[in-house]
Amino acid sequence: MDLTSFVTSLGTYFGIFMGLMIVYAFLSWRGGNNVVYYPNKILKGLEPLEGINKSRNPFIWMKVALVTSETEVIALSGVDTAVYFVFLSTVLSILVLSAVILLPVLLPVAVTDERVVKESLTSHYNQTVVDELQKLTMGNITEKSNRLWAFFVCCYWFSLVALGLLWKACKHVSWLRAEALMDPNVKPEQFAVVVRDIPAVPLGETTTEEYVHSYFEAIYPETYYKCMIVTDNRKANRIWEELEGYKKQLARAETVFQMSKTNAKPEGTRPTIKTGLLGLCGSKVDTIEYYNDRINETVTKLEAEQKITQSKKQQNAALVFFTSRVVAASAAQSLHAQMVDTWSVSPAAEPRQLIWHNLTIKYFERELRKYLVNAVVALTIVFYMVPISFISAFTTLQNLVELAPFIEPVVRIKALRTVLEAYLPQLALIIFFYLLPKLLLYLSKLEGIPTQSQAVRAASGKYFYFPVVNVFLGVTLGGTLYRTFKLIEDNPKSLLSWLVMSLPDNATFFLTYLALKFFVGYGLELSRLVPLILYHFKRKYICKTEAECKEAWAPGDLGYETRVSEDMLIVIIVFCYSVIAPLIIPFGVLYFGLGWLILRNQALNVYVPTFESNGRMWPHIHNRILASLILYQVTMLVYFGLQKFYYASLLIPLPILSFIYGFVCAKKFYPAFERPKLDVAAKSMGEAPDMELIFRSFIPPSLNSEKIDDENFEESISKV
Repeated sequence: MDLTSFVTSLGTYFGIFMGLMIVYAFLSWRGGNNVVYYPNKILKGLEPLEGINKSRNPFIWMKVALVTSETEVIALSGVDTAVYFVFLSTVLSILVLSAVILLPVLLPVAVTDERVVKESLTSHYNQTVVDELQKLTMGNITEKSNRLWAFFVCCYWFSLVALGLLWKACKHVSWLRAEALMDPNVKPEQFAVVVRDIPAVPLGETTTEEYVHSYFEAIYPETYYKCMIVTDNRKANRIWEELEGYKKQLARAETVFQMSKTNAKPEGTRPTIKTGLLGLCGSKVDTIEYYNDRINETVTKLEAEQKITQSKKQQNAALVFFTSRVVAASAAQSLHAQMVDTWSVSPAAEPRQLIWHNLTIKYFERELRKYLVNAVVALTIVFYMVPISFISAFTTLQNLVELAPFIEPVVRIKALRTVLEAYLPQLALIIFFYLLPKLLLYLSKLEGIPTQSQAVRAASGKYFYFPVVNVFLGVTLGGTLYRTFKLIEDNPKSLLSWLVMSLPDNATFFLTYLALKFFVGYGLELSRLVPLILYHFKRKYICKTEAECKEAWAPGDLGYETRVSEDMLIVIIVFCYSVIAPLIIPFGVLYFGLGWLILRNQALNVYVPTFESNGRMWPHIHNRILASLILYQVTMLVYFGLQKFYYASLLIPLPILSFIYGFVCAKKFYPAFERPKLDVAAKSMGEAPDMELIFRSFIPPSLNSEKIDDENFEESISKV
């Protein structure tokens, strides 16, 4: 990409961002759009435009996001969201403090050398105006030059800044988690544990629930409350979902009937439906009467299935409840049997998080599934590498012309060439990776993971490797192979050196990739044009009832399974290029700075958390930031070696220091994220817990029916 294309892409991206920001300022003030731009506040009973209507300043949302405290973020969006902003602010701080030294020192040192100019005269491939950008990189430094000392010192500065700020972030997140767990308000999951791998019922016990009851009552005679046996309720779930569907259809039919009543025809027109396949064939009947009959039939069927499920479909897992959260915390981290594959006890998660069918998977089956899923993910990474490399190569116009000469007349059109070079590679890459996250979340659940938040963390961990291998390495590998294929063919041993030495050449691609992400990506995030259009379309042509309208504007959550991993790709790119091409640091600052600001606005106004894990994702995030730092240090060590810098070996202490730091953090901070701390659990409660309410909060919706007699319900759930 030449300098003109680079500047064109930046200008266009910035123009798009400013346009989307103005669109947001205009549309978010219109009352009919409140459910799209302020659903989180609406659901919490707050005034959507409080503090905004007084000022028509289109940038007032920035001030609100900046002055909002961390406590307010936690109150509106939860601890997990606050921890995510700690991640963004930490990386932003690393880049800003590093830029204070790197930019004023390295850019003048690089631009005043002449390696690129000299090599362009004898280069084996066409070197164009791209040299103007390469002059700002480490690739412009002559081998063995004393100028390399400046880059060497900056490697240490960047690493020490990163380690210091990461340590500070670890302490802060640990404090946030402890404060959340010490909350005096009752949280049902703090009084329960999940018990898996329950052995077969021995002689003398009649049911699994009696066996679990006697087992835990003997161990915790004073604080054990009761147990809830996990059941095979798949059939009950299907019936319950069918019932909910009928209720929605009935509400819709009744609304249509009410809307048909006019002054000219006050009796209205009762809606009808065909009872055949998809409502396209069969006899025509009254819709309201039809769904009333279906609801009555389904309720009867559900009640019968509930009783069968609760009494005859008990599985080898249970939830055990205690009257003390200290005892529950102690039980969650204690070994309850001699063999690891029996009586496996772990902390309970929120009721809405539990993946019920995974609780019954046996220990060794879970281990086997984990290895199989990891193998599938590894193969997927390998197969994704091929198309990513082709995308990197084929979307470069120079390579496209060489491989398909017939497009050369089109490429010669200057305006078209500029646009294609500016946007084609980045758009292709983003669209390609859009298809991946759902597959990884599905594979993570296949492992037998018991909670939704843990599945999200597992999916995010798997997704992390795709950007590292396929984008960072794939773009570098693909672009280098197509530029230097003949040289590598003549001398295969030179592949590694060409890969590393090509990093400055690929910096421009990543600069425009970052610009696309933070200008266009965050602009679309802020404006919410797609959700806005979909909402108004559904409201006008599809939605009839209030419940359907609410489903149309339901915002969802921040989407940690993809968002964190996409941010990690930017961390890897910016870290690894921070010294090689310092110009990337301001782009990284813009990405994380705009991300912090815009997503803070979205967290306060838009997104509604689907779960709360009290910051359990932090070790996952912290480990990957540290891995990015180590990858950067190893890359610089190899690069200095290929630059024939005699003191390159003095960088070896950096990755060693990072590994030691990671080991200390894993021992000092991580255990509190895996297991509940007893001193935290021992804090006094604001009120005595209602154990029956806690117990009932874990009952699945398909088994929780008001029409079931309380005595029968108690007997079928637990015979305590």
